[in-house]
Amino acid sequence: MKLNDLTKDSLSQRLTAYQTWSKTCTSFITNIWSCSPSSTNPFSMPLLFFSRRFLIFSTIIPFIASITLYRLDTFDPSHLPADALVYSTTSIPPLVNDQLLTGAEFIGVGLLNKPEDIAYDRDSGLIYTGCIDGWVKRVKALESCHDSVVEDWVNTGGRPLGLAFGLHGEVIVADAYKGLLNISDDGRKTELLTDEAEGVRFKLTDAVAVGDNGVLYFTDASYKYDYSQASFDFLEGKPHGRLMSFNPTTRTTRVLLKDLYFANGISMSPDQTHLIFCETPVRRCSKYYINEERVEVFIQGLPGYPDNIRYDGDGHYWIAIPKGVTTLWKLSMRYPLLRKVTAMVAKWGFNLMFAEDAGVLQVDLDGNPIAFYHDHKISHLTTGVKIGKYLYCGSLLHSRILRLDLLKYPAQKSL
Repeated sequence: MKLNDLTKDSLSQRLTAYQTWSKTCTSFITNIWSCSPSSTNPFSMPLLFFSRRFLIFSTIIPFIASITLYRLDTFDPSHLPADALVYSTTSIPPLVNDQLLTGAEFIGVGLLNKPEDIAYDRDSGLIYTGCIDGWVKRVKALESCHDSVVEDWVNTGGRPLGLAFGLHGEVIVADAYKGLLNISDDGRKTELLTDEAEGVRFKLTDAVAVGDNGVLYFTDASYKYDYSQASFDFLEGKPHGRLMSFNPTTRTTRVLLKDLYFANGISMSPDQTHLIFCETPVRRCSKYYINEERVEVFIQGLPGYPDNIRYDGDGHYWIAIPKGVTTLWKLSMRYPLLRKVTAMVAKWGFNLMFAEDAGVLQVDLDGNPIAFYHDHKISHLTTGVKIGKYLYCGSLLHSRILRLDLLKYPAQKSL
């Protein structure tokens, strides 16, 4: 992220002034501190106490003030909606498997570089996934994970995230940098469908779903921050996301909803009447009724921050949760100043918002929680797709797909 010229100049001036002031204070404090408490000088003890106070007022307070005044380009953290700060247990299901890694198998270890989303082609039995190196890869998952085959299929030249199949076998890709793409079923042709709406370019095309009528529904997580800056969108706490549609017949792009908080995963309902989409920072999934153009909450107060959502064809949605709710996240979401500090540190390559306790939440068609598969030892699970008896999970961190046998390792009633 670049600082604009005005911010660079003002920041440089503040830093120069602060450094000069600090050197002066340090020199003065060193001289004063050299006065020993055992000195015969009657002024030594008062000076020692004075020096400690002076240290606080001359260094610590200016440091806190500098945090308050510091600007990261146009980064300006805001207060989140009140309901996003409510942490209840209403979304905790009756069935839980809190040791997801126990019994987990791994597919394509070292061959799948951060496979964010998964799409399954029932006809060919192939799994498609998008990796951070730009490749859309195909995986033939066999009974033994070690025997599974990974194929480099098509490279988009960007960062493929959400995947879905079109009506004619084509693969629709939500590419974070490129926009909405169409890859022919033979992989020989990649076409850009759309990369802007209402004069605003997509910054982070995230997820896509296809209706039975061929219309494509997709999310642009943020019109302000791109994929490499996604954490700043979380931390800023402002609604930069959009839900949109693309009609392949008319070649038109429509904005269905604006002002969404990091619009993420999306799934079409089995009756084709509505979409379910996720807003990550506010831990909420909502329904968008296509014909009525209205919105209602599907599930909120999730046990973590949702990413992709997938329908399994059997009456259930599976919501991936890359990270659970931690004390640090709670505090940061409540106080914009803490998010500002975190963003400052993140700019220099340090991540204070450690992700942990990732999992996948199974809910019914009404949003009622059924089962939760998670583990405190894992993070950044970004999608959960049920294929037969297995749950397949993608990741933004790991170089493999996780697979869990749901029959061998089921979620059970909590004690």
